[in-house]
Amino acid sequence: MNLLNKLYQIFLSEYSKRRIEKTILYVALFGFFIHLILIYLSKFGIANLSLESELFKNPISAIYTPFSFILVYEVYLLIYYLPKSFTNYITKQYEIITLIIIRKLFKDLSALELSSDWFQIKGDLQFTYDILASVILFYLIFHFQKQGIQKSTQQKDNKLKIERFIRRKKIIAVALVPIFFTMALVTLLNWTADVSLAPNDLPSFETINNLFFDEFFTVLILVDVVLLLISFFYTDKFYKIIRNSGFVVSTILIRMSFGVSGLISTILIVVAVLFGLAIIIIHNKYEKNYFA
Repeated sequence: MNLLNKLYQIFLSEYSKRRIEKTILYVALFGFFIHLILIYLSKFGIANLSLESELFKNPISAIYTPFSFILVYEVYLLIYYLPKSFTNYITKQYEIITLIIIRKLFKDLSALELSSDWFQIKGDLQFTYDILASVILFYLIFHFQKQGIQKSTQQKDNKLKIERFIRRKKIIAVALVPIFFTMALVTLLNWTADVSLAPNDLPSFETINNLFFDEFFTVLILVDVVLLLISFFYTDKFYKIIRNSGFVVSTILIRMSFGVSGLISTILIVVAVLFGLAIIIIHNKYEKNYFA
């Protein structure tokens, strides 16, 4: 118990959160300027970098790099909120996938072909899908958070049960911190090795965009299932079980979006968040009527 509290303070305390936030912001700024320098070195022929990736053709695409670090911080926040609030934990999943789409928009902006054939150009059409999806997701997340902060005025759960459940979630959260940061480090090292071995044949943008996050959401599915199973020890209420099961389905839909591309991927993401919103709305209404 003392070891758990000590590790929790090291990884997930308010002080640790502020320190990690500050560090990642500095790294994001540094990465942004490095990306810009590489773009202009290549553009003006100052250095022959042989960078043919879409990420090195336009200064606008340099925004992709700081957004990548912001996403790493969002991953940390997801773990941070896991023991504190289950709905905030799910909200962070939705925010992460939305930020991935927003990050992709910056790359797409640098490659837009402004012409009367907008809807015949694949890249421009995908940009249209993504920008509409980002607005829809922003709206859905707003309503999801609104539903999540609604207090149950009727339910009085056993305090001891709640404390036990929170303790188990802390154990999971503490274990996730080194797991996810190790995954991120290994992914970065593997990608760097691939680039150094084949500098003239950089990975496709879709590969870069999905880097780390396809494995990340796979782990999240496993975590959600574990949380679902643990919740059975503390509640047998049907609407609670359906809510937790629904969130697992939502995470699976998001993970499936990494296996496809184009419009289907965007639709899967929107459907995943919409499904999660529908689940929490019905859950809240069920709970309200249950205790009326």
